[in-house]
Amino acid sequence: MLIHDIPTAPIAGQKAGTSGLRRKTREYMAPLFLENYVQAIIDGTGGAQGKTYVLGGDGRYFNAEAIQIILRILAGNGAGRVIVGQGGVLSTPAASHLIRKTGADGGFILSASHNPGGIDADFGLKYNMANGGPATETMTAAIVAASEKITRIRMADSADITLDALGEVTIGAIQVRVIDPVDDYLALMEELFDLDAIAALVAGGFTLRFDAMHAVTGPYARALLVDRCGASPDSVMNGTPLPDFGGGHPDPNPVWAADLMGLMMGPDAPDFGAASDGDGDRNMIVGRGCYVTPSDSLALIADRAHLAKGYARGLAGVARSMPTSAAVDRVAAAKGIACFETPTGWKFFGNLLDAGRITLCGEESAGTGSDHIREKDGLWAVLMWLNIIAVSGQSVAALMATHWRTYGRNYYSRHDYEDVDSAVAASLMSDLRERLESLPGQGFAGLTVTKADDFAYADPVDGSVSSSQGLRLFFEGGARAVLRLSGTGTSGATLRVYLEQLVTDGDLHQDAGDVLAPLAAAVDAVAEIAARTGRTAPDVRT
Repeated sequence: MLIHDIPTAPIAGQKAGTSGLRRKTREYMAPLFLENYVQAIIDGTGGAQGKTYVLGGDGRYFNAEAIQIILRILAGNGAGRVIVGQGGVLSTPAASHLIRKTGADGGFILSASHNPGGIDADFGLKYNMANGGPATETMTAAIVAASEKITRIRMADSADITLDALGEVTIGAIQVRVIDPVDDYLALMEELFDLDAIAALVAGGFTLRFDAMHAVTGPYARALLVDRCGASPDSVMNGTPLPDFGGGHPDPNPVWAADLMGLMMGPDAPDFGAASDGDGDRNMIVGRGCYVTPSDSLALIADRAHLAKGYARGLAGVARSMPTSAAVDRVAAAKGIACFETPTGWKFFGNLLDAGRITLCGEESAGTGSDHIREKDGLWAVLMWLNIIAVSGQSVAALMATHWRTYGRNYYSRHDYEDVDSAVAASLMSDLRERLESLPGQGFAGLTVTKADDFAYADPVDGSVSSSQGLRLFFEGGARAVLRLSGTGTSGATLRVYLEQLVTDGDLHQDAGDVLAPLAAAVDAVAEIAARTGRTAPDVRT
């Protein structure tokens, strides 16, 4: 097999965000863009010689072509073995599990997660380490450094391989094994949950709907919910993965999963509803007439995880991203276990999981997971909820009502201002950052600031420090707001404002928008959002 060294030069902007490098699909398809980034990953992680990798993606446009390119580059760089999902498809949680199970050296995951797909939409690639988790800040910096001095791409001169047939093929000296993308993941779920109890629940008349959003989880959901647990075939909505996700936005929230939300809030609602995103790592949980915020879902799972057989031993500790509500903190305090507050990005949970400091972790952006892998896991969260319902005998609404009576309710919402002019967004954040020290004691729209800071995180395991992770504003009466710029967009800037108000007595079933309206007004007054951006309301509320 002939190996070519293709001359190249650095391409600006190849720095991963909170979850890989996301760009417009056409940008990834441009000459040498993908090739440069893959070679930089290999160079920045010490080379590929003799190593084993896991490779797959969420099936979005350009997924299959990108896999063939990556295989040729891995062969050109001397990799020994690559495990690929059939058809080039592999959910992010399944990829993390495969890396850990097979002892692979790392994995290439092709996805832009919850971002839209298609030739005029988004594409992404992230590198996961040998522990199954996203590249650390240190490793990401090494990859960036390699991308900035790259001079050649080493690639094998070989034809495309067939990805649709299970089995093994070779590209020169590299062995490529094409596997069923679902089998190993399903076996892991069998170990963690009492799927027989869930099957009995379904056999007793319990009804559910899972919206796969025409993304990667369709085959996984059918295997688990329909084939294994006996749910009716129509329990899985939009279950066929499509390159453009059916023209939809594969983000599991009330806005983009509107059909599911309409069903669950209607007169003929099933008992349970859920959705997952493009690559299967996010989730939305909703009961009949009861939407559960991701923050509340994390807290409820922390309280009830012992009902699932894989967690009967209890939790070593929990962790949440800083913008996530403090609901789980209250559960951890009551149970006497550690609770960690980290920056946004699943990579920050990895050290805590590897060190055995935590068992459960989650982010407000619909990501929940545990120490079974090193990624968030959408279907894992769905099965956890179904297991808790099966054992407790309580509905989603009843579980949440009991939880709020016990711990109080952290009313919570995220307001996204999308595609804001990047310079305007950066200026807004910079100016607010400079004013933080002067804010305590000042009143805005009737609320008084008690504390303001720019969140920084010192990793308790390796001592690394991550600064400027989001601006926090605390107000009298237990209110908190966070402002940060998203690291997952591909055009303009997304300003995210997180609003939280703790209520411990009285009516705990108020509308979250009504409860948070005074805080939203105060944050707008502090940060001058409307005045600077011209936006009088967010584009998306979740």
